[in-house]
Amino acid sequence: MRLLNRSVGRLSRHRRRPLAGAAVLLVALLSTGGLYAAFSPASQAETEKDNAALVAEGKELFMINCSTCHGSNGEGITTQNGKLFGPSLIGVGAASVDFQVGTGRMPMAQPGAQVEVKEPSFNQDEIDAMAAYVASLGPGPAVPDKEQYDPESYGSEKEKEEAVALGGQIFLTNCTACHNFTGAGGAMPRGGEAPSILNTDPKHIYEAMLTGPQSMDTFSDGNISPEEKKAVISYVESMKEQPDYGGFNNGALGPVTEGIVAWVIGLGILVAFATWIAAHTTRTNQTKKGSAK
Repeated sequence: MRLLNRSVGRLSRHRRRPLAGAAVLLVALLSTGGLYAAFSPASQAETEKDNAALVAEGKELFMINCSTCHGSNGEGITTQNGKLFGPSLIGVGAASVDFQVGTGRMPMAQPGAQVEVKEPSFNQDEIDAMAAYVASLGPGPAVPDKEQYDPESYGSEKEKEEAVALGGQIFLTNCTACHNFTGAGGAMPRGGEAPSILNTDPKHIYEAMLTGPQSMDTFSDGNISPEEKKAVISYVESMKEQPDYGGFNNGALGPVTEGIVAWVIGLGILVAFATWIAAHTTRTNQTKKGSAK
């Protein structure tokens, strides 16, 4: 009888252990679900509320400063002659706004072949608000995170050097035709100009590749991946540190300026020397004739 009771007791303990484990697991799941339900919706609602406030602030700034050219809903404005007064901003994305306004290109002082870079008219918070509003008009490229464009975010110096080498190949293939081998820029057709990128913020270089401002090509992530864009920026940043071993670089604009310098200065010196010789010879001859008389 005692043996039977002992066997029943062992069996009961074995049954309780799985039940206890299941109960602990159930309590853990309920606690996790309860905490998620308590905090997650609130934080999500808070984020949406903050974003809605940012969009509303951006719309107010947009209506005052941008709607004259781009329309009250960013749809763009066409003149009576059918010419585009201000392009549509639907689908250009927050990155385009951050680039154009952050570099001072917009608001534009006056229409022209080239939009000049100037001091920004808005602070970064205002730019973020307008970017949020334009982004709400239609899907488009977002403002990149710092890790996407910061060359200092590489894990090691070797990794950075490899990125510079890769970026140099991409830059020489896709960018030198307009921005020069040294990134100093150059003239473009129809009165345009490819600006120097040596003093451009890395974030704005990334955004320019992503959005293609003015006559620049658009390099989407399908054309040049985010990693390759970062490599290009690393190469551009490395060019800033390279010394100029050739003395005067003539604006680093290549053989055109070097040829002009050679012709103007070199031939100028030769012409001046030839003129001096001719004048000296004339005076000598006149002196000889006077002496003969």
